[in-house]
This record gives sequence, C-alpha cells and structure tokens, in this order.
Amino acid sequence: MSTTPLPRPPLAPRHWPAWIGIGLMALAARIPWPLQRALGRGLGNTLRVALASRRRVAARNLELCFPDLDASAREALLRRHFHALGIGLFEFARAWWGSIAPLQRGLIVEGVEHVEAARAAGRGVIVVSGHFTTLEVCGRLMCDYVPLAGMYRPHTAPAMEWAVRRGRARYAAAMFPKRDVRGVVRHLKRGGLLWYAPDQDPSGGDAVYVPFFGRPAHSLTSTHSLARLSGAAVVFYQHVRRDDGGYTLTLSPAPEPYPTADATADTATVMAGIEDMARAAPDQYLWIHRRFKRQPDGEALY
Repeated sequence: MSTTPLPRPPLAPRHWPAWIGIGLMALAARIPWPLQRALGRGLGNTLRVALASRRRVAARNLELCFPDLDASAREALLRRHFHALGIGLFEFARAWWGSIAPLQRGLIVEGVEHVEAARAAGRGVIVVSGHFTTLEVCGRLMCDYVPLAGMYRPHTAPAMEWAVRRGRARYAAAMFPKRDVRGVVRHLKRGGLLWYAPDQDPSGGDAVYVPFFGRPAHSLTSTHSLARLSGAAVVFYQHVRRDDGGYTLTLSPAPEPYPTADATADTATVMAGIEDMARAAPDQYLWIHRRFKRQPDGEALY
C-alpha cells in the first residue's frame, strides 16, 4: 500500500508516446470547464466515428439491454453516450492534473451518514460503484467527504505507472495493486474505505453468471468475498453528471443481509445495484466494454 508517487521515469525514446499522452492530459486539464464540456461533446462525436469497433460494441450492448427502445431511440442514446465519453476524458484529465473547484459548484452529496454509521460501529466500508464515464472525477469529488482508497492495475510502462500513482495520490487515501487482497482486507479491518467497481467481465478471479439487464453476465464474486473476510459493510455509490453541469453523488446501503453465505446471490445483489445506477444515467455507463462477451452457453453476442 502506498500513496507516494514513484520517482519520475527517465525520458527514454521508447517512453515518448506515453509522455506525450500524459502531457496532453495535463494541458487539457487546464482548459476552462465550460469549454471542456463543449469540446468533450465534439470529441465524443469524433470518437463515435473513429472508434468503429467500440461503437459497434456499445450499439450491441444498448440493443441487448434496452430491447424496448426502438432503433432511433437507441441511436440517440448511443450519441449521448459518446458525448458523455468525450466529456469524461476531460473530467479524467482534470481529476489527475487540474482543479476541481469549478465542479464543486452545485455539487450534491447524499448519504454520507451511511458510511459514518458503519465506521462508528468499527467496520470498514466497501463503496461499490460501476464503470461510468464520471468514475474518476467523481471519485476525486467524493474524497472530500470520505477517505476512499482504491485498487488499480499496475502498468508495465513506467511512465503510465508514474502517472496513475501520481494522479490518484492527489486524492485517494491509499492505492492497492489489483492482486493485493491481503492489503485490502487489512485496510478494511482497520475501518478503512475501499472504492470498488466489480461490474466488468473479469479476465481472472472467482466469477459467476448473474443477471444484468436481464442477460447472464460473467461477474466477480469479490465484493462478497471481501465483505466476508473483512467484516466490512457494503454501500452503493451512484454518481451522475446532471444536465445543468453539476454532479450528484449518492451513497446508499446494500440490501440486508449482506454478505450472506451465498456468493452467487450476493453477486446478483451487487449487479442489480449497479444496473439501477446505469438505468438512472444510461448515457453515462461505459457501454463500449463487451460486458456479455462470455455466455454460459457459449453464445457469441458480439
């Protein structure tokens, strides 16, 4: 566990592409916020055309998850999703490299008392969210109210590892490499908070098929496992970018009892909570991920 950024890697030629990307992020973070939002929508239009394979994945996900919408409504939702994705890239840059003061105006934060109650009882808290376009910036915004730690996938590229550690050290209480389960459990047992998004199709780890938008979704059982190992409470964290440009961050307790002895039932509870979040802000969920790429019958959905 460490929040101390790595020493800056050398500027060797093989690292230049990563450094250029990092530099562009740092510059983008300093653009005035109203202009970032406008540019983000334009960038989203560009990404929708340029990232053809991701556009097809997102369109297929919307077809699978919103079968009651007609084709024109799904196309409109797809366009709004790419607008949200473009704005999200500027939010990401601002979270790591810029000021969030403009984003704090009009901020609404609800449900912090649920975290405080669990901590007052001597329990850690697993703060469960999903992969939304607002994930990074709303994590930073919430850290002003509760001391969130996070998990991350270590990068083999030294420049990217430095950027991740340096960026999140600005606001996260701690950062744990993805496989440091012991460190996470110790943190939770000490009353710490862990911000966790278990909603993507995992490449490894214990997983089961549970419903997500009425489809079988290959899903990690890790929220169940961490709660049982640590005694931590589970709280859902919904974060929404509102149409007026502000944000609403909402914490709410998972249905009780949680955890139970049934890993599949607990995982279904978590995925149902994340589905509710996605239905509340369908344009902001990360539809470009192939959420249903594994099916129990081997059916290819993409």
